[in-house]
Amino acid sequence: MSGSVSVSASLKPGASPGPIMEMPMVEIDHLSLWYGAKLALKDISMSIPKHRVTAYIGPSGCGKSTLLRCLNRMNDLVDGVRVAGNIRIGGTDIHDPALDVTDLRKRVGMVFQKSNPFPKSVFENVAYGPRILGVRNQSDLEGIVERSLKAAALWDEVHDRLRESALGLSGGQQQRLCIARAIAVEPDVLLMDEPCSALDPIATAKIEELMLDLKNSYTIVIVTHNMQQAARVSDYTGFMLLGDLIEVGVTRQLFTNPREKQTEDYITGRFG
Repeated sequence: MSGSVSVSASLKPGASPGPIMEMPMVEIDHLSLWYGAKLALKDISMSIPKHRVTAYIGPSGCGKSTLLRCLNRMNDLVDGVRVAGNIRIGGTDIHDPALDVTDLRKRVGMVFQKSNPFPKSVFENVAYGPRILGVRNQSDLEGIVERSLKAAALWDEVHDRLRESALGLSGGQQQRLCIARAIAVEPDVLLMDEPCSALDPIATAKIEELMLDLKNSYTIVIVTHNMQQAARVSDYTGFMLLGDLIEVGVTRQLFTNPREKQTEDYITGRFG
């Protein structure tokens, strides 16, 4: 499947209109990863289409977050990691020795399981990335902060609290602030690692609604333990098990008519 996503979408069980071809933003080609002697990802190949939400599901320890962190080379920070294979984002080989990893992480933003706002004001949290990239003009920064908070559906709640500490926001607001911080530098890809696991249902619903809006501007990759969440927000879903990518396809088909028995067993609750 390298080069494009080619999967069949069922209009009803058993009725396939043929393959869907989408422009890829991320291309993963025979990717394997070891932590020391332990093989954590096993020869994974797939494409992630542009301006779609792609979800990874699977039991704990199956490699979902490890795969996600390959896309912005966060695994480089772990001792003893070795990677084989290729990843291209927007056609660029992210393991090219000439590539600036800082530039890669500008292009590939990340939102973590636990919201992690800086102990600074709401304004300074969002302005942090643009400042690092050299934006100095105050009116430019104000425009970026407003645009990013509006895109994260947070502006109306915090526009009169921009100079207050971000740590005073609710958990759901903090997570949306982290999304605003990530998109302030206008990445191509937004990675979300269990972004709602610490949130209540109302805050979770806001984040899910936000994902559906943001995919118009960004390619989103999400890791979730919550299969219902994957079904609600993602266009494509990959099922992982013990470091293998067992199956990837259109979300609706994968949940209603999976090709692989292991996928069906997991979705129906027979294991995991």
